[in-house]
Amino acid sequence: MGKIIIAPSLLSADFADFGGALAEIAQSGAEWVHLDVMDGQFVPNLTFGPKLADDLRRRSSAFFDVHLMVESPHRLVPAFAAADAITFHLEAAPHAHRLLQEIRRMGKKAGVSIVPSTPASALSEILPYTDLVLVMTVNPGFGGQELIPECLEKVRYLAEKRQKYGLGFLISVDGGIHKETAAAAVAAGADVLVAGSAFFNAPDKAELVRQLRGM
Repeated sequence: MGKIIIAPSLLSADFADFGGALAEIAQSGAEWVHLDVMDGQFVPNLTFGPKLADDLRRRSSAFFDVHLMVESPHRLVPAFAAADAITFHLEAAPHAHRLLQEIRRMGKKAGVSIVPSTPASALSEILPYTDLVLVMTVNPGFGGQELIPECLEKVRYLAEKRQKYGLGFLISVDGGIHKETAAAAVAAGADVLVAGSAFFNAPDKAELVRQLRGM
């Protein structure tokens, strides 16, 4: 689909210095900022809410990629007007088609995500209405986990469906992405690589971004 997009996840940033994290992302050459919103119910962790996105928006013109790992995502979507893309979980949204339409009406890219136990085929009916599919390659909730290799089969499946039907959605991979796993994700068909621990622990973040892109 083109140049690989790198999306550092603020989940692994210093929560006392999100402004500094934004600056590091900008200096690294990464294009997107990934914001993991967790409610302690859909996943066993709590992170942050829409105010952080609003505050960071005043400091950055980067592409904000909001990932709602929450129950009842339709209740939170309107609050994230600062985002450029809003992704919710299929498992938490029985009316996924309606929610995708609502996100697009807000002028945002509409994304849908699946956890490792959900087959990619569950997305078949809504792929034409989706701008971004986020494949979780770890069980969501915490950073620093190892990629589950079998999840990359879902990426291949989605890439094949996209080509077969002439669709335009991006495929994002989130979980266990670092310089050793990025190539496999890209080979499977990923367009967007979400990197948390690997990015914020890297001594040279610009070099890591180049490595993730395979440059």
